[in-house]
Amino acid sequence: MIDRRASLLLLGAAPLFPGRLFAQGSVATSSLDPHADMEWARGFEGQRKADLGNGTFLNPVFAGDHPDPALLRDGDDYYLTFSSFDAYPGITIWHSRDLVNWQPVTAALNQPIGSVWAPDLVKHGERFYCYIPARTPEKRSIYVITAERIEGPWSAPIDLNLPAHIDPAHVADADGTRWLFLSGGDRIRLSADGLSTVGEVEHVYDPWRYPEEWVVETFAPEGPKIVHRNGWWYMTTAVGGTAGPPTGHMVIMARSRSLAGPWENCPRNPLIRTQSAREKWWSRGHATLFEGPGGKWWMIYHGYENGYWTLGRQTLLEPVEWADDGWPVPLGGDLSVPLPKPAKLAAQPHGMPLSDDFTTDRMGTLWAFYDPAPNAAQPIDRRNGILHLKAKGSTPSNCSPLCCIAGDQAYRITIDVDIDAGAEGGLLLFYNRRLYAGLGINKSELIMHRYGLQRPRGAIPGQRDPGGAAQSKLSIRLTNDRNILTIHTSDDGRKSWRKFDVQMEVSGYHHNVAYDFLSLRPAIYAAGEGTVRFRNFTYEALP
Repeated sequence: MIDRRASLLLLGAAPLFPGRLFAQGSVATSSLDPHADMEWARGFEGQRKADLGNGTFLNPVFAGDHPDPALLRDGDDYYLTFSSFDAYPGITIWHSRDLVNWQPVTAALNQPIGSVWAPDLVKHGERFYCYIPARTPEKRSIYVITAERIEGPWSAPIDLNLPAHIDPAHVADADGTRWLFLSGGDRIRLSADGLSTVGEVEHVYDPWRYPEEWVVETFAPEGPKIVHRNGWWYMTTAVGGTAGPPTGHMVIMARSRSLAGPWENCPRNPLIRTQSAREKWWSRGHATLFEGPGGKWWMIYHGYENGYWTLGRQTLLEPVEWADDGWPVPLGGDLSVPLPKPAKLAAQPHGMPLSDDFTTDRMGTLWAFYDPAPNAAQPIDRRNGILHLKAKGSTPSNCSPLCCIAGDQAYRITIDVDIDAGAEGGLLLFYNRRLYAGLGINKSELIMHRYGLQRPRGAIPGQRDPGGAAQSKLSIRLTNDRNILTIHTSDDGRKSWRKFDVQMEVSGYHHNVAYDFLSLRPAIYAAGEGTVRFRNFTYEALP
């Protein structure tokens, strides 16, 4: 058997962290307060990133809402995509060579099919496939899209007519037969081209159950991922519920000589679980086991950051070694300490600027509409650095705001807004149609948004009315400082700023309050009639 503490020392984790380590069972953890600021590296606009520049990294490898990571290895290239839920364009694909620094490639899904949950990204033969569970109030199913190149173009979605399952996992048997494993320990055979099913769903695995006294959300066996090694098929599964109590979500494993079973549960289940709400990362689960650079093995999964449910489920990377009994052993402890990078490459960029001057098309990689109606995406027009957004609906709740994902605990966003007489537009921190906060303007007054409700707040600062035409433009700045929202406005081109008279606490704007598995995102919106024009969106991460 591997001694986990010895393995951590060999990895070099302990001496790299500026705090004392102690052993909690066999798991290495930090004695520092998990709420204390970590020394992340900083990238574009001061955004935090994992690569510390000294051969180590500090989780998360993807800050902000990147849940249910689906990883594909193609030679020395690694690709990731995530649940995109109600965001369109969706299924954004990212690329890396070192597993720590990632760059966006494309958004593979442009046709709304509902809320997208836990896809699987695979390459079979010379084609790429993405299997996508999606649901609307009327229907739920699993779809597939395909492409000759990872960059696309990707096909339109094909409905596989699987209404009773989520979280598909594609795997091909030794004879080339293709299967789709599903939630609950089930599977179904795929056609040779992977674009339809053959026969009926069959049950092949009864997932391991945790002790009844454990504090979890619910059993919910989901997220199967399968890999082959040394004559064994290893199935990694999530149980315990993906949100709810911090100690609920967990990673379990089983193995079999055949994809049909029988499946033998790992004697050390769960392999990964948050043991205490004091840990840095909560609800850790939905893992993929894979071989990385240099033949070393890793798990990639998601978790909530302690105290920051508002950031959504962030992507975590953990090293793995194989024990003498043929089962993997995770080595990262509670992931509060730096770990050696998987590959020693030259400096790699990570992420992208979130600021946008609206001169290029960044739909899908940066921006996405929230829950647009099928075949009714809002027209976008970019001219001379101005984004013209056609208004629809009456409030942020029904106008499909344009959102992006932020991963910092504290940041500032600013935009210039100019509206037609019948429109309303502004800047938000947006969770879903029931929960958002921020500030907008209409032709004559400010509109405050809080708790997903809106309230007129008087005249636009600096408003002038020559000849009876009200001014309808304003610069709006939102500062989200560790879930405290402060609003400023400027009517002189950002030369001076006026503080809005209401500040807001937004730490409760998350899934355990309002469902939907999302994060609190910077957003712009256009409601009413006519057009709202936006200029100079800027993002700045704060210390």
